[in-house]
Order: sequence, then C-alpha cells, then structure tokens
Amino acid sequence: MRGTDERSEGLFSYVSCEARVPADHPLRPIRAIVDEALEVMSPAFEGLYSKIGRPSVAPEKLLRALLLQAFYSVRSERQLMEQLDYNLLFRWFVGLSMDAPVWDVTVFTKNRDRLLEGDVAATFLATVLGQPRVTALLSDEHFSVDGTLIEAWASLKSFRPKDGSGEPPGPGRNGERDFHGEKRSNQTHASTTDPEARLYRKGNGQTARLSFMGHVLMENRHALVVDTRLTPATGTAEREAAVSMVEAIPGRHRITVGADKAYDTKDFVARMRGLGAAPHVAQNTRNRRSAIDGRTTRHPGYAVSLRLRKRIEEVFGWIKGAGLRKTRHRGVARVGWMFTLTAAAYNLIRLPKLLPAT
Repeated sequence: MRGTDERSEGLFSYVSCEARVPADHPLRPIRAIVDEALEVMSPAFEGLYSKIGRPSVAPEKLLRALLLQAFYSVRSERQLMEQLDYNLLFRWFVGLSMDAPVWDVTVFTKNRDRLLEGDVAATFLATVLGQPRVTALLSDEHFSVDGTLIEAWASLKSFRPKDGSGEPPGPGRNGERDFHGEKRSNQTHASTTDPEARLYRKGNGQTARLSFMGHVLMENRHALVVDTRLTPATGTAEREAAVSMVEAIPGRHRITVGADKAYDTKDFVARMRGLGAAPHVAQNTRNRRSAIDGRTTRHPGYAVSLRLRKRIEEVFGWIKGAGLRKTRHRGVARVGWMFTLTAAAYNLIRLPKLLPAT
C-alpha cells in the first residue's frame, strides 16, 4: 500500500542525538579518545577563564567543533555553525542537545582565540599521545622528520616595500598591480596583511608564494605525529625545526631520524649525532659529496628508515586536504595553532584502526 505524502510536525521529540548515531560509526571511538584527553586537560582550562561573568562557550565543545572542521574539511567557521544547526552527527560529537542553540560565529571565533593564547593545541596533541593505550603504540627509537609549505592567507599584491615606497594596487576589490621589472625580496618587502609570511618557492622553476613552513616529527612504528612546528619559510627552517623537535624527545638514548635530501648537510648531520641520533638522511650526491658515508648506509636500518620516511607525505597530504593548503589565519602563532590541531586530528583518525576494540 502506498504511503501518503503528508507532513506531520510533532509537538514533542523523545529521540536524542545519541540514538541517531549508529553504534559502529567511526566517530564513536574517536569521541571516546577525545573525551578522555579533555578530562585530563580540564584543570588547564580553568586558568584560561575568569571566575566571574557570564558563562562562555565550553572549551571542550569548542575543541570538538574544531576537530570536526578538520575531519570534514569544513571551509569556514560560518559554514561550521551552519552544519551544527541541522547536522545531528555534528551536534552529538560536539555535545549539543537537539534543542540547544548554536553559537554566533563571532562568539565562536573569539573564544577560539582564548584557546590559542593558552597553546591548547599542543597540549591536546601531547595529552592524546600520553594516554597509556596510545603510548604503547609509539616508537621511542625510530622517527622521521620533514617540512612542507603552508600558503599564507595574503595576496602577492600585499607584498610591498618596507619603506612605504612603490605603487599601490589599482582601485577596486581586486585592483591590478604590475610587478614587471621590480625586484622583490624578503629583506626589502613584507606583506601588509601578514608581515610574518615570507616569499618562498620550493624549487627552481616553481612559483614563489607567501608562505609559512610546517614541520612534523613522526614515529615510524605506526606513523603517528608526535611533534609539530610552524616557522617562517626560509632555506634553513626545515633543519632548524628538526633539531628543535629532536631535542624535545624525552629521554636520552640512541634513536634514528629519517629525512630527505634537504637534510643532507654537514651541520645537520653533526648536530644529530651530537644529540645521540643516527641521521638516516637520503644522500644528496648531486654536484657535491654527501655528509654521510658507508658507516651509516651499511646498516639495514638505514634502508628501512628511508622507506618509512615516505609515509610522512601521507601526513602532509591529509593535513592540507583538511583545509590547511591555504589556511584562513594569519601569523605564525595562529597558523601554527591550527597546524598542530590538524595534526592531532590526523592522529585521531588513525588511532581507532590501531587500538584494540573495546
């Protein structure tokens, strides 16, 4: 018998968001890991908020919403608030009831800035990795490191001389600007909208863009991100950030660090050895002699490190695909905060596949 196409609006609803989410949905184990980490971080949240005044957006809900933005590549906070208004899965993950009002986008972004000032993203990443069941998965001996360009949210037209000279762009929202014959460099020019961004190109023949440089330290057992950095884009930033992250590895014992040819320099190899790390870098023998020799390459672990190092490209591919190819934030602190939180989201996507079912 054919049913009738009639609309019937119920006066009351007795179904919760929890009941609408399937028991085998991939977000369920992720939500359990996130909740455990946020419970540990609760005392740290107390120091970011005043004891008086009106209640603000709960930091736990805010962080869950930002993780959803990375999981589903939501383009903006405004679109995220729209999704939270009618998407029951999003409401369940964040912790909103069926009838709870959604925050104004301006209120949401202002509260996010409070978490940024407290460096909550790095703490969240460390707390997730610090859970006993996650720590058991991590290697403390074998690591890989690499860097990638994160395009800044700034136009090349904003790259103006620091002394105030030079012609401004033409009138209009996207006025024309002729750069023909003009020499521009980071020493003489800076972006007027994001002064911390640097003009950089990945290689010869490629387009120079205003960018930052994101760096990741990955453990080799299960390809989980254990540390991140975001720096201005320079020719030495990758090696400098790698040294900083290796120095931060807890404990003092022999480790291996895999890296690509950009790290094959005498200074980097010497600093790694000084930190007790075997530099398993790919040899760069083009027009010069490699900084490592048979004393390193003869070990079977060297070839294994080079093979596993390529998995870090999957990390960068996921992070950029989640919305950080051209981030909608400005400055090293803001972009770095989102870079770290997106790296934590990458770990959360992988962990349910690695942890035993409970």
